[in-house]
Amino acid sequence: MKKLIGVLGSLWLGLPLVLAQTGLPDPGATSAQTPDEKTISRLDGELFYELLLGEISVQEGEPGAGFSLILDAARKTGDPQLYQRATEIALQSRSGDAALQAAQAWKQALPASRDANRYLLQILIALNRISDTAEPLKTEIELAPVAERSLALAAIHRAYARASDKKLAVTVVEQALAGYLSSPDTATAAWTAVARLRLAAGDSAGALEAVRRAQAGDAHAEGPALVALELMHPKLPEAESLVKKYIEGNAKAQPEIRMGYARSLLDAQRYAEAGAQLQVVTREKPDYPEGWLVLGSLQLQDNQLAPAQTSLERYVGLAEQQPAQAERSRGLAQAYLSLSQIAEKRKDFAAAERWLGKIENAQDLVQAQTRRASILASQGKLAEGRKLIRQLPERNPGDARMKLVAEINLLRELKLYRPAYDLLADANRRYPNESELLYDQAMMAEKIGSLPEMERLLRQVMQLKPDYHHAYNALGYSLADRGVRLPEARQLIQKALEFAPTDPFIRDSLGWVEFRMGNKAEAAKIFEAAYKAKPDAEIAAHFGEVLWSLGQRDKALAIWKEGQLLNPDNETLQETLKRLRVKF
Repeated sequence: MKKLIGVLGSLWLGLPLVLAQTGLPDPGATSAQTPDEKTISRLDGELFYELLLGEISVQEGEPGAGFSLILDAARKTGDPQLYQRATEIALQSRSGDAALQAAQAWKQALPASRDANRYLLQILIALNRISDTAEPLKTEIELAPVAERSLALAAIHRAYARASDKKLAVTVVEQALAGYLSSPDTATAAWTAVARLRLAAGDSAGALEAVRRAQAGDAHAEGPALVALELMHPKLPEAESLVKKYIEGNAKAQPEIRMGYARSLLDAQRYAEAGAQLQVVTREKPDYPEGWLVLGSLQLQDNQLAPAQTSLERYVGLAEQQPAQAERSRGLAQAYLSLSQIAEKRKDFAAAERWLGKIENAQDLVQAQTRRASILASQGKLAEGRKLIRQLPERNPGDARMKLVAEINLLRELKLYRPAYDLLADANRRYPNESELLYDQAMMAEKIGSLPEMERLLRQVMQLKPDYHHAYNALGYSLADRGVRLPEARQLIQKALEFAPTDPFIRDSLGWVEFRMGNKAEAAKIFEAAYKAKPDAEIAAHFGEVLWSLGQRDKALAIWKEGQLLNPDNETLQETLKRLRVKF
């Protein structure tokens, strides 16, 4: 008997936890344990051999048979380890329905088991049965110890992150949390959870209202302020008010929140206010490296060379003591580059070269300099920005190409399409037969209205790299958008789908050509699937127009409003609304 126990234990230990490999989320329950002699002693001979046979079946590639045997043993013994093992076998074999069956049986047998309930909740979410999650969610919060209840509430938005219907998830969670939303002890954590779910569903106004309620429950709570930071936008000024309320009411506010606020202010080009926040961060948390880096960069931008050098050198001293990692490497590269610029402004070219020499990764150097170039361009100093990129050192042949691409991207970002096209033409002369550069030049040719040149370049890409699906899609979409050679457009897009069958943007192109060919119902089906797979402003523009043409105007307006929330500056969406004379 002991020998058999050892065999069974070895089999159990030899089976890894594979939830992460299945694509289904790990509910975070305790990992399966080897059944000890006490567990096995509860089994009679027949049950014991049934369990052993189940494990052998799994190892020999018959998970269905093994699952049935172990679940049967779990039902006969009521043992939670066996229920968990049966559930994990089903997850390992990617059988969601079987996993749900096991979790439901486990929950029914042991209704007070938090592990059983957690598995059930996560499996239902993974199977997209969101409407069925209300009761397991309620139970998950109820079973959490009172001291851990706020943590359980804070984890809800992560549990529902994979839900495809985000709006339904919001409705279900709000119903499940009704009692917690009104209880003084849990209102802040519960409303913060709702705020995150509403934000994920694209309901910024609803998320803002939830943050307001969360902060009303506890003005010192960090969670509501973090969501408010994510909501900060010129169109939602109240979000900033909530961030400021938290910061001003908490003398020892976490530096990450002040830093997030400072970055939002920098993005809005409110440099003086950003500087004031950074001064507070570096004064109250002098060992926080990022504060010194951003402050030094801002001081350099204002040409305050001495303070900038002090701040950046302080950052370097702190960062060089940290463990090596990608973020540290990028930050140091930015600091070295800025210190080099300070030395150059002082005509200390030897020091400038020494700082540049510390940057080991050429890509870090290009990224940091491109960022500064973009800032200069936004201030009307494009020539200076381009000069910054061109002055980057070239330590190997690849660096020259990297600089060229960085300058092209800067021009494209600023919508300076003609200069970008000219620079790409030069790049293709220097680096002939590079499909990505040719494709980029084709896209710029379209932007400047040179459609025959665009088609010539795209066909050249197809010849060089027959599986480059972007080229087929771009040409097919362009033809469809102009309403010309529609059968050929469809053929090109279908060719692109052969290489990337799940790409929502190519499916968007297919929907558009179907619409142009008069197949409105088919187009609507294609767009609905594409938009569900990838909520995007451009897909929303097309989907809304098809719905509008079908007379489904309320639905079209709802889709367009969602698109505006996703990207209010999207050119296709703006043009569509203007052309159809739609006003909200």
